[in-house]
Amino acid sequence: MKGRTCSILAAMIAFLSGVVPALGGPPRPNFIVILTDDQGYGDLGCFGGKVKTPRIDRMAAEGQRLTSFYVAAPVCTPSRAALMTGCYPKRIDMATGSRLAVLLDADHKGLNPSEITIAEVLKSVGYRTGIFGKWHLGDQPAFLPTRQGFDEFFGMPYSWDIHPTHPNNKKYHFSPLPLLDGETVLELDPDLDFMTARITQRAVAFIEANKDRPFFLYLAEFLPHRPLHVAPPFLKNVPQAIKDQLAAEVQSHAPDNNKVRDELYPYAIEEIDWSVGQVLDTLKRLGLDDKTLVFFTSDNGPIGNGKGSAGPLRGSKGTTYEGGMRVPAVVRWPGHIPAGRVNDKLITAMDLLPTFARLAGARVPKDRVIDGKDIWPVLTEDAPSPHDAFFYYRENTLECVRVGPWKLRVEAGKPAALYNLDEDIGERNNVLHAHPDIAEQLLARIKKFNDDITSHSRPAGYVENPKPLSARYTNGGFQ
Repeated sequence: MKGRTCSILAAMIAFLSGVVPALGGPPRPNFIVILTDDQGYGDLGCFGGKVKTPRIDRMAAEGQRLTSFYVAAPVCTPSRAALMTGCYPKRIDMATGSRLAVLLDADHKGLNPSEITIAEVLKSVGYRTGIFGKWHLGDQPAFLPTRQGFDEFFGMPYSWDIHPTHPNNKKYHFSPLPLLDGETVLELDPDLDFMTARITQRAVAFIEANKDRPFFLYLAEFLPHRPLHVAPPFLKNVPQAIKDQLAAEVQSHAPDNNKVRDELYPYAIEEIDWSVGQVLDTLKRLGLDDKTLVFFTSDNGPIGNGKGSAGPLRGSKGTTYEGGMRVPAVVRWPGHIPAGRVNDKLITAMDLLPTFARLAGARVPKDRVIDGKDIWPVLTEDAPSPHDAFFYYRENTLECVRVGPWKLRVEAGKPAALYNLDEDIGERNNVLHAHPDIAEQLLARIKKFNDDITSHSRPAGYVENPKPLSARYTNGGFQ
């Protein structure tokens, strides 16, 4: 009886602290999310890519390769907002920035501080949280990751092309690119060639410092987003003519020559693979392999420059074709996620929040609608996808819906194309006229979901008089 009383008391304490007892489930893992920037479906060896990625390929062999994994938007800011909150970007007013499809420097808009991020969910049950790399959900103090559940931040508040050497800077007038540690600007316009190494080093240090407690690490790589910057050790096979052009560009402080830098694409993929390897080696060295769930993916498809590859998929970054929103994904947790599987169930980046919450024993807030689903049974028990539909937004416009193998594209509110993705993953054969009944059913799903978003949406955060971050900003204030 005494033992039973203690068990009941422990359960009550767990409930009151927001922890849901595992009840025979797996032990609470550490979580690592490695998110690349503009990497295509066909840019990994294990997804049929031509560039060698031995560490990520090994991770796939030791875990699962997810071949129907979707992000919620085909560009950076809304995709990352969905990952962090488990919501379609339009639901949280993060489908665009104020001036462009993504947030720029000194934008008065950002992820609302009232939103609940993965970091906040995990922090509520004792996890140490850190982000190293690219944030891109607001650069004003109220929007920084240290205000959104992260204990540590080392990186930049937006893409590394948002700086004065952008080819179109006469139009945008970008401020110097700030590198932050926490809420302190360390450097302006840092040397980007070494940025991947620096954020990887900080990620490794974070794992080492928290090896004896549960942690959530978000390694948000800057590569392979333009302009491509690769560390010298990965440039040994670059043609000398390309090296000479890059050196001349740096010496003259000329605008980024993306045509030349795009030639570095395969070497950028190799450096990403090295970065992943550093993380995996650290887990093994510290005895954390079977205690850590590692998830690798990209924020959207490749830029349409012919260098990045969407593999068999049509489209690229910025489009709602499969190549813009179906991205490579690999998940690994030795001893808990069956190894060597290819999982083609429909899974989304929005699913990470509720799935991590379930495994950590944390509560997902009940006072708000989220779109992500718990995919743990899909990863471990071969259960069907919890999604009966997936919706493809480009900015604030719902352009497509997928139900089972069927994908409907609409224009001006009317069916424009219908594809059977099981038979036509490249979206080449429009079968709309052969299946008008299916098209009408899917169109009804779009209308219903648009109504739901309208009825259950929340505003982004906004500030007055935004200022660019500079050396005058430190420790939460402008000096």
